[in-house]
Amino acid sequence: MAIKLYKFDAADYLKTPEDVEIYLQVALEQDDPDFFQEALGTVARSKGMQAIARQSKTTRAGLYKALSAAGNPEYATVARVVEALGYRFAIHRLQPKKATKKAVPRAAKKAAKKAKVRKPVSKRRTA
Repeated sequence: MAIKLYKFDAADYLKTPEDVEIYLQVALEQDDPDFFQEALGTVARSKGMQAIARQSKTTRAGLYKALSAAGNPEYATVARVVEALGYRFAIHRLQPKKATKKAVPRAAKKAAKKAKVRKPVSKRRTA
């Protein structure tokens, strides 16, 4: 007997405003604009693309295109969609990371390694 599989769509599980908020926050924390763009499209689908397009003053087809993987939306479009969903962007200062040791750039480490001149094997001291 064959097992029937269904395609997973996160939009089916975004029921409450809290679900949407957490979903978008986690997407932003990934520091990947494409991931956030996809998440925004998922949320827009869960709320109804036509309604979000109307509220964000764009066409439904234009919204699908902008929030697709191949899309390249302008910041203004993203901001209007976020506002149509009932949210807004906020800026928060990052907490400085505590340095455990002096940070040395990777390029400097490589240059230092190459700069070390090793003595020939015959002149090395042995214990």
